[in-house]
Amino acid sequence: MTVPVSDRRIVAMGGGGFLMRPDNGLLDGFVLDLGRERSGRDRPRICFVPTAGGDSDASVVEFYAAFADQAEPRHLALFARTIRDIESFLVWQDVVYVGGGNTANMLAIWRLQGVDRAMRAAWEAGVVMAGMSAGAICWFEACTTDSFGQQLQPLRDGLGVLGGSYVPHYHGEAQRQPLFHRLVAEETLPAGFGVDDGAALVYHGTELHEVVSASAAAAAYRVEKIDDEVRETPLPVRFLGA
Repeated sequence: MTVPVSDRRIVAMGGGGFLMRPDNGLLDGFVLDLGRERSGRDRPRICFVPTAGGDSDASVVEFYAAFADQAEPRHLALFARTIRDIESFLVWQDVVYVGGGNTANMLAIWRLQGVDRAMRAAWEAGVVMAGMSAGAICWFEACTTDSFGQQLQPLRDGLGVLGGSYVPHYHGEAQRQPLFHRLVAEETLPAGFGVDDGAALVYHGTELHEVVSASAAAAAYRVEKIDDEVRETPLPVRFLGA
């Protein structure tokens, strides 16, 4: 089953949600509301995909604690896999929530296990696709990542559902902003977005619809090269706590 492109949703968080600060419930509540809108259920089905964190037991426990009272939570484990038909399992959900961690390892495992195809099928079916850090990066063409060590490096290996680059934790980690500017200037990475912890890009189909935030200080920026100069433009933000 597929839905019109305009009815497909991606929520790409720079950081925040139940896995890291600001964990005030606003971003996760926004994602659940999209799941309710999509399904018509008060308790939407939500699946956590913790691959980037090595299927950490601690993150899975935190996920169930965060969502058990508001939704029907499940998780997709790949290191000790129990779900045979991953595509059907993900398409059955109302929300898929991808956790943070090692982006490069996550993408490699997904491709080996066919999760990349299942993720696209779920998005095409209208499942709300959400995630933070690695779980946001994955939808784009390119990013900067600490997958290979403490020194950030460019990566052009995303799923490519959304065009351009994505950089999370934009002002939360000292390397992020200056490296992104340099890589865009060199055209090592395409133009894209720098997103703070607590902010999220919301896509309708493949078009950016709005930026939302769980903190009045959290923002997102368009970074692009124009006339041999890198320009950073703040985007309008809707504070979810207002």
